[in-house]
Amino acid sequence: MPRRSLPLLLAALGLAVAACSGGDGEGQGSSTDCTLDGCTITYPRGEGSAEVSVLGVEARLTGVTDGTVDLEVAGQEVSLAVGTTAEVGGFTVGVDSVSETEVVVSVRR
Repeated sequence: MPRRSLPLLLAALGLAVAACSGGDGEGQGSSTDCTLDGCTITYPRGEGSAEVSVLGVEARLTGVTDGTVDLEVAGQEVSLAVGTTAEVGGFTVGVDSVSETEVVVSVRR
């Protein structure tokens, strides 16, 4: 690998790691898995809302009713069914799955 490529690779890896960080949600059992262009968030289902910080914005699960997931991303609210996506605050937000114990959401640039 050429010497000039190594710093670029390290910078890209640093961005991927920095793209996700747990907010209040991490303490509530939320987890994130990020790449350079987006993050997958797994929220636990339960009382109250769960929140994480991804890609420089806050993503909060505010509720689930009859398979519809209520989210707040970058200060904007959206309700999505499993398998659907929407543009929210400059990001593509989608609901990947909903079970009795967790909700999996993707946030992409």
